[in-house]
Amino acid sequence: MPCLQRWLSQVDEAFFLQLQEASCLQALVLLGDFNHPNICWKSSTASCRQSWRLLECIEDNFLTQVIDTPSQGDAILDLLVTNASELIGDVKIGGSLGCSDHALVEFSVLRDMGQVRSIVRTLNFRKANFQLFKELVSRTPWEMVLRDKGAEQSWQIFKDAFHKVQELPVPRCRKSGKEGKRPAWLSRDMLVKLKSKRELHRQWKQGRVTWEEYRDAARLCRDGVSKAKAQLELNLARDAKNNKKGFYRYINQKRKVKESVPPLMNENGDLVSTDEKAAEVLNDFFASVFSGNCSPHPS
Repeated sequence: MPCLQRWLSQVDEAFFLQLQEASCLQALVLLGDFNHPNICWKSSTASCRQSWRLLECIEDNFLTQVIDTPSQGDAILDLLVTNASELIGDVKIGGSLGCSDHALVEFSVLRDMGQVRSIVRTLNFRKANFQLFKELVSRTPWEMVLRDKGAEQSWQIFKDAFHKVQELPVPRCRKSGKEGKRPAWLSRDMLVKLKSKRELHRQWKQGRVTWEEYRDAARLCRDGVSKAKAQLELNLARDAKNNKKGFYRYINQKRKVKESVPPLMNENGDLVSTDEKAAEVLNDFFASVFSGNCSPHPS
């Protein structure tokens, strides 16, 4: 028995060493059944030595354990460990796979915001010269151009002239899509600190700076990100009455459960869950409530 415990301890230490090396990666996402029910992740405490070593290893290497919902009974056995918690979203725990007694863990890994650049260019009306725009539009003799023209033809002529005129007074800019936007909590100062941390990590791998220097920078960035997110949520809560749209947009982004079409019952009383059969049930229902003959409206 002591030999088995010694062997298990050696396996744990080898894993902790691998986890320490992996924590230096730019983006680490590790999911698995760690089987440590003795850890309380809310208070960061553990009741046995092996669980305490795992908790200590995660904290010493500035990693974050994301899952806070039990995955088997009342215990959190399946862990989601990462060194970039801002890349993890839409964590959902529920259901099971086959005969497994563990709950399913679903999550999304967000793409790196800084590497996506849009090549689509759109009109920038914020910097438009509206005075020049009005002058160019007024040069067209509209009464003569639109004389004896129908509504559709007149609209087409006006739209073509409008699009042609707007090219000169309205400049174009690169379209900022959803992928290219920064998170709301990421300020310019925080972005500079994160870039500095990334540079220190590169220098540490080259042996130009010490591990302690990189560790201190990583700790400052982690604390700064946590405080920035907390400050954003506080500001949204304080200004919820005046900025309801921003408040509920943030809430919807944090929702873990996404609603979908539930199983439907067909004419035979059977439940269908596939997309094709559900579409057929909905189509049959909508067709049943509409008639081909439309009653005339009273004059």
